[in-house]
Amino acid sequence: MSIDSILELIDAEISRLKQVRALLANTGEVAVKVTEPKTRKKPAKVKKAKKTRVLSPEARKRIADAQRKRWAAQKAKTKS
Repeated sequence: MSIDSILELIDAEISRLKQVRALLANTGEVAVKVTEPKTRKKPAKVKKAKKTRVLSPEARKRIADAQRKRWAAQKAKTKS
């Protein structure tokens, strides 16, 4: 942007502000109604209840045994 174009934009803004000031000065009071922007509200999503997973006692035992085996391997590795 050149300086000339910036100055033109500033002059245009000044003239708009002068017009607004003149309107406000002539009417005395201006009723300003502040409203919130209209937004679309999406319907609330219904959360489904998660089913809790249940492990059989046999499955728990297999997992526990496998973990103990991993721990033993790690312990033997660090002793060496």
